[in-house]
Amino acid sequence: MKKNMIVGQSGGPTAVINSSLYGVITEGLKSTSHIDKIYGMINGIEGFLHDTVADIRKEEHLHQLDLIRTTPGAYLGSCRYKLPEDLTDPVYQTLFQKFSALDIGYFFYIGGNDSMDTVSKLSKYASSVNSTIRFIGIPKTIDNDLMETDHTPGYGSAAKYVATTVREIATDANVYDNLKSVTIVEIMGRHAGWLTASSILARKFKGDNPVLIYLPESDFSTEDFVAKVEASLASTPNLVVCISEGIHDKNKTFICEYTQSAGVDSFGHKMLAGAGKYLENLIRERLHVKVRSIELNVCQRCSCSHLSRVDLDEAENAGIFALHCALQGQTGKMITFCRNRSIPYELSYGTVDVDLVCNREKSVPSEWITQDGSDISDSFIDYVRPLTQGYVELPTKNGIPLFAYRK
Repeated sequence: MKKNMIVGQSGGPTAVINSSLYGVITEGLKSTSHIDKIYGMINGIEGFLHDTVADIRKEEHLHQLDLIRTTPGAYLGSCRYKLPEDLTDPVYQTLFQKFSALDIGYFFYIGGNDSMDTVSKLSKYASSVNSTIRFIGIPKTIDNDLMETDHTPGYGSAAKYVATTVREIATDANVYDNLKSVTIVEIMGRHAGWLTASSILARKFKGDNPVLIYLPESDFSTEDFVAKVEASLASTPNLVVCISEGIHDKNKTFICEYTQSAGVDSFGHKMLAGAGKYLENLIRERLHVKVRSIELNVCQRCSCSHLSRVDLDEAENAGIFALHCALQGQTGKMITFCRNRSIPYELSYGTVDVDLVCNREKSVPSEWITQDGSDISDSFIDYVRPLTQGYVELPTKNGIPLFAYRK
């Protein structure tokens, strides 16, 4: 018997999150013997609770499918909504009544760690009430911090953006090589420094900028930092330093909290920003050199100008694979990437119990971080480089990329 499917997006978007959406929708459209209607949750599970649902088969959505694939952001809209821990909470009965009203048989949620928590809770409740709905999580995050997968869709393109931008910043800073200067680049990464580590790709040779790279996996000492900067300026007068927004001292206090108290989001995560500005003022005061800080901020996840072909294709394939897994009867699973080899690069797809993913974070291995915590080993390059490869030609009008917009 045919059933309907529903798909949603949650959390911070990436440059390729819509490629996964494209993959699961287009494959759903082909699966006419199993799937009838295809619904999209507007603003994720939170929007679904308020009955904001789109019929994807309507022309306004179908004619934009090709554009959706290379559109950054979340086409369906996103949310940061945490389902209750208590599965007896009335919200679950409400959700499943709504699923039943739409005759949903397949549920797909594209997101990161907290989104996988949603998939976990829904699949557990489904089991408790003998529901046959199949729940599948499709990973995405530029942070690359999901467990049980080699990497995540969105990371490769964000890493390519970071490396390219840092290379451009270093080239710009080098024009005044007769004047000592320090440029501090603050990069996203709360507890995992995967994105900051990718700045190593900006180096053209050993000792090139960025000379210093600091991840949240290592305790950060401001005194050691000042000393490292001063020593590095002797050989590199236009120094570029890359730091993760989540760097912290040995007491686990975020450096950005040295001057202000970080706010907290709906999941209880501290909203980090300002570490670069704090270190900028510190270096100016202590070393009396020209210094600026640059916060890459949201550009890391929304820029499509440096899309990685590998990343885009893998994101789409994750959506396609998710659809087939659901049709085969799998539920409570997240799609995983399994690297078969790096040179030449080869990948396969699998699934893992979503409970092994949610509420956990994958850190950069200690062997890829130098002992003093100020740099990344060259072996990391073999891991990250294949994920950033390939050029994507975007559809344009008057030289400006065309994006899909939901009305």
